[in-house]
Amino acid sequence: MSAWQITASAVAAVLVFWIVGAYNRLVGLRSAIVRGFGPVDELFAARHVLIEQQLDAVQSVLVHAAPRLEALRAATRQADAARAHAKAHPGAPGAIKSLRLADDILAEARARVPVPAASQAHLAEIGAQITASDTALDFARRQFNTAVLDYNRAVGQVPTRLVAALFGFAPAGTL
Repeated sequence: MSAWQITASAVAAVLVFWIVGAYNRLVGLRSAIVRGFGPVDELFAARHVLIEQQLDAVQSVLVHAAPRLEALRAATRQADAARAHAKAHPGAPGAIKSLRLADDILAEARARVPVPAASQAHLAEIGAQITASDTALDFARRQFNTAVLDYNRAVGQVPTRLVAALFGFAPAGTL
């Protein structure tokens, strides 16, 4: 073997090892996105149950606000459908954007429902649980978004961008 062939073989081996390493890194970062969406999904589902409980508890008290309560129920169902879609595709920008928009609509619908006086201990307890759920959801969202930003940064880096394009790694959406 000539010196040129040895050099070419060494360069080819380094290139193959680099491509395998970059691919494995991208797969690991994409897996971190999926793992990071797990707590978000669980907290969205738990909050959905709490909102339904709250709606059932205030329905008899807020008879005059029935259209607003029904709008909140519809927004909750829409957010739950968007959550299920995002769960199936946790890194897809469209699914995550749909969930983010549905959650914004849900927040607006929640703000429009009048809060009755906390004369019922059960209602106050559900409100406190929803507040705690919102706080936990914000934390889980930040963790998910950190995983997405790490992945997107790796996909956008100049040499890794070639491997990402070659194997179909696309940027993910933030929540």
